[in-house]
Amino acid sequence: MKAAVGQVREEYAFSQRRACGLVTLAVSSYRYQSQRSDEPLRTQLVELAREKPRFGYRRLHVLLRRAGEAVNHKRVHRVYREAGLGLRRKKRKHCVRVGTPLRAWTAANQEWALDFVHDAVGCGRAIRVLSVVDAPTRGSVWRWRWTPALPAGE
Repeated sequence: MKAAVGQVREEYAFSQRRACGLVTLAVSSYRYQSQRSDEPLRTQLVELAREKPRFGYRRLHVLLRRAGEAVNHKRVHRVYREAGLGLRRKKRKHCVRVGTPLRAWTAANQEWALDFVHDAVGCGRAIRVLSVVDAPTRGSVWRWRWTPALPAGE
């Protein structure tokens, strides 16, 4: 928000109060400057991180508490990031697969494609069809005619 107030003041030559009013930021918040110093904590974190390079901020926070420092874990995390001590995350190793190119079929009956289809006819009766298609010519392999099955008594 402070950056937005600064940008408004530069572009339009507004006063502090007017720019804060436009951005809806209290003037006291804009003028506030923190009195705390994180340098002692930063030096301790850097020293601990050099000793234990694989420790993240959570484990370093535990070490700080064991050393007698009463520090909030959120503050430790903020200072840890500001000091550039973040651990690099390991990328997952993926299986590298080498694909084989598809063969170009030139003549009929070199490759077939099968599909099992369910459907219903107009009277509501369910039918199932196994369709077999020749891949290069895209023609049906078998010629067939559908006839309903006769009841058992006839």
